[in-house]
Amino acid sequence: MTRVKIRHYVVKRAKGFWQPTAKMKKLGFGPVPCGPDGPGAWAIAEEWNRRWDQTRFGAAPSSAMASAQNLSFENSEELTIYASGSLGDAFRRYRRTEEWRRKAPRTREDWWRGWRRIKPVFGDNDPRTVQLDHISAWRQAIEEDVSLREAHRALKIWRALWKVAAALHYCARDDDPSLAVRNSAAKGRSERWPEGHVVRLAKRAWRRGYYGLSAVIGVAWDTQLNPGDVRALRASQMATAGEGMLFFTERGKTGTPVGGLLSARSMRLLSAYLEKLGATLTGEAYIFRNRSGRPYSKDTLGDDFRTVRAAEFGPLERRMLGHDFRRSGAVEAIVGDATPAALAHAMGNTLNASNTLFATYVPVDAATVKKVAEARKKGRRVLR
Repeated sequence: MTRVKIRHYVVKRAKGFWQPTAKMKKLGFGPVPCGPDGPGAWAIAEEWNRRWDQTRFGAAPSSAMASAQNLSFENSEELTIYASGSLGDAFRRYRRTEEWRRKAPRTREDWWRGWRRIKPVFGDNDPRTVQLDHISAWRQAIEEDVSLREAHRALKIWRALWKVAAALHYCARDDDPSLAVRNSAAKGRSERWPEGHVVRLAKRAWRRGYYGLSAVIGVAWDTQLNPGDVRALRASQMATAGEGMLFFTERGKTGTPVGGLLSARSMRLLSAYLEKLGATLTGEAYIFRNRSGRPYSKDTLGDDFRTVRAAEFGPLERRMLGHDFRRSGAVEAIVGDATPAALAHAMGNTLNASNTLFATYVPVDAATVKKVAEARKKGRRVLR
């Protein structure tokens, strides 16, 4: 193989990579997988050197320069200039449509997260110039540098964005080079919380002064709502049913209507928390707040939960508030004879129609296997 000298170009395991310096990274440039070492990879590296030269000489704007002005990633994107016909241009046009505005907030979050991975490598490219080896190297780099889960997510967003670009006539729908890339997903989690551990968590949170978190734990456990949906609950979404209390809302990711009934224990916990607030919440006021009195955000809820979890179960505990709570409740419901259809309706997903979702929320365990064995015995008696 002919050796060439290209700025910022290195070869690892027969594959070429464009590696920016620390100064370049501060301006928004990240490592770029260029594919197998050869003329194709050299051309990609030279193109990235050209972009860097344009930025450092002031001939082209750097999106990171806008980001450095304390702008969010989303806002900095609105200031980024993309070439006509590029993937970034297609994504910008899509964000101007009603279809984008109709997406649930959580879905848009997924798209932005995927675009963070797509943009540094392909944002300025005409999608028709992207080849299979480019996509394969890009996905593999994310899997090696970040995680399999992040690589799977990024490629899913790529495929969705390609369809959007095709609809906007930037490329042909069936020419997506990623279709030949196997997008393996990370193995699903199977961790579960027994009810006793959840009670211990709620009590520990209360004793440490995390009153809002304690109430969140009780509500999330009883209703099987995602933490994001719980922290978004407003005073107007509380309702009473006889002597019980209900929450009616919709899933932030899909917009599917869902509801949840609180147990007597969680009702007492919620009432005690509302008394601690010292103010009456009405209308669209957020119910669950952190110790500073502000509504919980995604970050503050996660931080507080990890603090309480470590205090109760030690720093090595890794069970989570979200999927692990929902999975635990799903297993209880199925073992207790709830039908998959009823469970899916209550959880606001397609668990009854998706083998992957069912395996995620109802993993095989001794209780499930025992229940199936007992059901077979019962059926045998009927058939005799």
